[in-house]
Amino acid sequence: MEDLLALGGNPTHEPFALIAVRLLVAAVLGALIGLEREIKKHPAGLRTHMLVSTAAASFTIMTFEIYHEMVDLDADTIARLDPIRVIEAVTAGVAFLAAGAIIRSGTDIKGLTTGAGLWMAGAIGVAAGSGFFSVAVLATVLALVITMVLGQFEKRFLENKHKDKR
Repeated sequence: MEDLLALGGNPTHEPFALIAVRLLVAAVLGALIGLEREIKKHPAGLRTHMLVSTAAASFTIMTFEIYHEMVDLDADTIARLDPIRVIEAVTAGVAFLAAGAIIRSGTDIKGLTTGAGLWMAGAIGVAAGSGFFSVAVLATVLALVITMVLGQFEKRFLENKHKDKR
């Protein structure tokens, strides 16, 4: 099964089951953030957050696989490999996607929280793809507390104060 899953390339450095767990954790944690956005009828919802988180995990896993393959080959190019570049690339790519979720109309700005949620989904994906499940889970819990609990706090206490000042 492992050889078949390598699809013509070398078998993966990590067992397939571990790779599958990392991708599934990223998808599930991304879904939790996306579900909150979906319930609030925001454009980037469940599927978008799941895809961002899973894509980030995939890029991270591929980076580690390439790195280990080069180490196993004792390649001269190992000095040029830097796994941190993937995190930088994922961050930039997700930031570009998140910026597209932000809409400005006069003095009104919408989509900032959705954009930040997409960026967080990317970070969670990188953490899950790296195997840092505790970081991924804690980041997800914090993201949900921030969006759900603080969102309710803002609605109850801050929006009324903004209306009173007008």
